[in-house]
Amino acid sequence: MLPSSNALFVFDAAARNGSFTAAAVELNVTQPAVSRMLGQFEEHLGVRLFDRKAGRAVLTEEGELLYRRVLDGFRSIETGLVEIERRRKGTETVTLSVSSAFTTHWLMPRIDKLQRQFPKVDLRFQLISGALRGPVENVDLGMRFRDRDEPSSGGTLVMKEVMLPVCSPGYVGQTGPEGNTIIRLAETSGDWAADYPSFLTKRRGAAKALSFTDYAVVVQAARLSQGIALGWLAVTSHWLLTGALVPASDALATTRRICEFLPPRNRPMRPIAAEIRDWIIEQMRRELTAIDRIHAKLGLISACY
Repeated sequence: MLPSSNALFVFDAAARNGSFTAAAVELNVTQPAVSRMLGQFEEHLGVRLFDRKAGRAVLTEEGELLYRRVLDGFRSIETGLVEIERRRKGTETVTLSVSSAFTTHWLMPRIDKLQRQFPKVDLRFQLISGALRGPVENVDLGMRFRDRDEPSSGGTLVMKEVMLPVCSPGYVGQTGPEGNTIIRLAETSGDWAADYPSFLTKRRGAAKALSFTDYAVVVQAARLSQGIALGWLAVTSHWLLTGALVPASDALATTRRICEFLPPRNRPMRPIAAEIRDWIIEQMRRELTAIDRIHAKLGLISACY
């Protein structure tokens, strides 16, 4: 649908500068050449891309629509060129699509270890603050949850979905007539605390609640002794191992969902992404095994795998 590829470069320069004259200077051509090229482009498309007003070139609605797409395309090309340059220098970029909670509470405490293991990898993150759903596209690796009855998309198991009420050691040790504070993820349906007949605290009053839309904040509030949170083990295992969080109940909760790492839907899995995936899964398995030794009565390993 293009009269020539040059039309896009001229269009981009005119849209970005808001002036045919400035576009001509940037492209080292004459202003009439720019005007002629864009006029032919508009005629070819059958729409007006610019309003010419007092020496300015203002994008029309159709021009704005095209410019957004052109800008996205040029940025994508530039990203590819940067990636080629990094590979030439021996560095690869890997983009992970993961939750902000997993990144904050599991990955960040061991990011130095990851970088030592993969010294020639630049990590980038597509962070998701809500539920880990949706396709994995335009990244190298994505963590997602799916029901065990749903068809597989070629994912690799991280662990089953297992939850455990958690709180700080200081919160367990606090006494008084007030009740527990239940820290909730806003989108969690139902009253999860009602599924636990008792917590390992000495608080017996009426329960209060805190609610957050970002699970990273839920876990942080529990670490700061603000109450009891439902801890997804894929996120909270590091703090359970270090003792910054402790079980607030003797009972685990399991669902029909599993946590997986998925390859990108629109391109093949790169070997370096598979290596990082396997490293994370191995680190998590070792961590859960160590927690299972500390809190043996939970039966954590058999629940997670």
